[in-house]
Amino acid sequence: MRRTLIASVLLLFSMTPALAEETAKPAPAATTTGKPPATEGEKTLYAMGLALSQNLIPLKLNAAELASVQNGLADGVLGRPSKVDFLAYKLKFSEFASSRFGAAAEFEKKAGAVLLAREAAEPGAVKQPTGFVYKETKAGTGAAPKATEKVKVHYRGTLPDGTVFDSSIDRGQPMTFSLSGVIPCWTQGLQLMKEGGKARLVCPPDLAYGDMGSPPKIKGGATLVFEVELISIEK
Repeated sequence: MRRTLIASVLLLFSMTPALAEETAKPAPAATTTGKPPATEGEKTLYAMGLALSQNLIPLKLNAAELASVQNGLADGVLGRPSKVDFLAYKLKFSEFASSRFGAAAEFEKKAGAVLLAREAAEPGAVKQPTGFVYKETKAGTGAAPKATEKVKVHYRGTLPDGTVFDSSIDRGQPMTFSLSGVIPCWTQGLQLMKEGGKARLVCPPDLAYGDMGSPPKIKGGATLVFEVELISIEK
């Protein structure tokens, strides 16, 4: 599972310091506004807006806050004078985001702690020093990979409720990647495996996608479960 970072859409914000002190609020009920896009160009631009929205979903913005973002975006793109001192408020971005991500992630972390404890109690499961749970489900007979090597794997990733969020198995297409470029749980867990082996990894958020998650499928603070088959080490 490759590492992903929420795109730096926060750099478009023009918000007040007070907002950074607020905790996450539930979003109001969604309503459809504006005319549906008609031309191919309009549909493409609308899809661009949907893509940007994925980076803002974890912040749980309400309608008034989203309007502030839209105002700042419009002024910046259209070259209109800024209504705030951008450099001064740029320092508030991380503070604002951290407060929102942290508050929204607490529920997921509590559910994840229960899952980790249950998985660690399973026969054959071992909770590793860094916090993830490793359970070998099929012993491999080949070599074990190093953190600097590339591997070919099949995997299925699920959320604590069992929802599949990604699966090379379902796609029928193994993935090849460097162990230095994936989430820490994978970097550490796959080094415990040997070629031809299979294992179950239960990854706490600090070894997966943290408080930010990987929207839209993985919420902030989520504990993730992976069924992994190490097919080969790629030379």
